[in-house]
Order: sequence, then C-alpha cells, then structure tokens
Amino acid sequence: MVDLALQEGAVVSVAGTMRARALDRLRLGDAVFRHLTRAAAVAVLLLLSGVIIALIDGSLPALRTFGFAFLTTERWNPVTEKFGALAPIYGTVVTSLIAMLIAVPVGLMIAFFLTELCPQWLRRPIGIAIELLAGIPSIIYGIWGLFVFAPFLQETLQPFLINTLGNVPLIAPLFSGPPYGIGMLTAGLILAIMVLPFVTSISRDVFEAVPPVLKEAAYGVGCTTWEVVRYVVLPYARVGVIGGVMLGLGRALGETMAVTFVIGNAHRISASLLAPGTTISATIANEFTEAVGDLYTSSLIALGLILFVITFIVLAAARYMLLRIERRIG
Repeated sequence: MVDLALQEGAVVSVAGTMRARALDRLRLGDAVFRHLTRAAAVAVLLLLSGVIIALIDGSLPALRTFGFAFLTTERWNPVTEKFGALAPIYGTVVTSLIAMLIAVPVGLMIAFFLTELCPQWLRRPIGIAIELLAGIPSIIYGIWGLFVFAPFLQETLQPFLINTLGNVPLIAPLFSGPPYGIGMLTAGLILAIMVLPFVTSISRDVFEAVPPVLKEAAYGVGCTTWEVVRYVVLPYARVGVIGGVMLGLGRALGETMAVTFVIGNAHRISASLLAPGTTISATIANEFTEAVGDLYTSSLIALGLILFVITFIVLAAARYMLLRIERRIG
C-alpha cells in the first residue's frame, strides 16, 4: 500500500510539474505576443510622428517667408520665387467634391442592386468587375483619361454642358469657356471612376451584414424594396457606409498620377469646371524633380503638409461623425 501511494504521489507530482511548465510556456507566449503587438502600435505612431516632423521641418522656410499669405495667394512663379498654395488647394477640393458627388450615389445604387435585386448568377461577375476596377493602377487611368476619355468629353459632354447649362443664371460660370477636354471636370470624373469600387465594395459588405430577419419583417408588413432599403438597410449600415465614403474621399484627395494626366496643370483659379487647373498632388509630382533652390523645394513640401492637414481634418471629422451616430444608436 505504501509503495502504491508513493507511485500515485510521484505521478501526481510529475503531472503537476508538466502543467506548470505548460502554463509557463503559455504565459511566455502571451507576454511575447503582447509586447509584439505593442511594438507594432508604437511603430505606427513613430512613423506618423516622423512624417509630420519631416513635413513641418521641410516647410518652415516657405512658411517663414510667405506666412499666412501662402494659403491665400494664387501666384506660383518659380522664376521670381513667389509661391502661393490657393490654386492647388482649390483644385484638390473641387475635384474631390465632384468625384464624391458622382461616386457615392452611384456606388450605393450598385451596392443596393447587388444585395437586394441582382440575380444570384450575376452577382459574382459584377463583384469581380468592381474588384478589378479597384486594382487598376492609377497611371493606367491617367493614360486612358488623356487619350480616350478627354477627347470624348471634348466632343460630346462638354459642348452639351456649354450649350445647355452655360446660359442658366447662377450656374452659367461653372460651364463657360471652350471645351478643352482636359480640366477640373475631367479630373473629377476620373477620380469618381477610381473611387467608385471602394464605395461600392464596402457598402455591399455592410449591406450584406444586415440581419435577414429585419428585411423579412419589413417585407412581411408590406414594405416595398425601396422602403426596406431606406428604412431598414441604410439606417442599420450607415456607420459602415460613412466609413466607406470617407475612405473614398481620402483616396480622391491624395490621388496623383491620374489627375496629373487630365487636369491641365495650370496654376490658376477659374470658376469654370471645364478650365484647366491643378491639385496639390499633381503640383508636387510635376515640379519636385525640377525644384531648384531651398525656397522652391520648401514650398512643395509645404503643399504636402497642407494635404496632410486636409486629409487629417476629413478623417477626424468622419470619426467624430461615426462616434455621434454610435452614441445616438446606443
């Protein structure tokens, strides 16, 4: 009996030792994972801080020289070293607004169709086509826009807008001037095509996440498809939809190559959407390699800082909006 008790005690001791070692390994693995994730988060903050510091440091000569006038001056003359960021800021905002005004409603309608009305056999081909649009490089959009889309607009849409809306009071200045083909409107339309896949894909995913029981209940009480979409699907998924819209807006604000090809790259502000213009990204891409002198280079870096601030403000506003919606929902 004594030997049996000693054997059982030895077995229990060995089992306890093995469990202790296993727990130690788990604790060690958990500690390593925790430190790795923390290091990754800190690395992101350090990278962001480094970008901000580099932009501020590089833009200080231009900001000291021109001050607040850098934001309110349209003139951009590398010969006399007189620089102002108003024209690129104006072009960035206008082209992005044009893109979002077109891409958001069209993208939502495509997402509604795919989730509520599209036959099952057609959903996959359309979904693949949307994903392919998102994967096309921006320079391909630029080449297509310059050699195909811009001439098409010059011969068809722009003359139509000039002849029909160019004589309407209040909005006539927006569609005045000759049809250049390239210009602010063309850049906005190209951006809308590029942003559309992001808005559509995210909206489709959040629409599919709506519980079917909610839609079935709405149909059960006699709601039409439009009423189900308006009063059930869209309110349930509005947080995700806003996130997708803000993601698309961020893409539109920072797009470079496609816009550079079709906007005309003119440093001036015109009320007409058909006139050539420029954006912050297009200005930096066109002139950075040719920048001679510290003030010229600093002015281009200051444009990058302004674009960073604009994007930060847009994303912060979107985050604040989402927080308010979540609090109201409860």
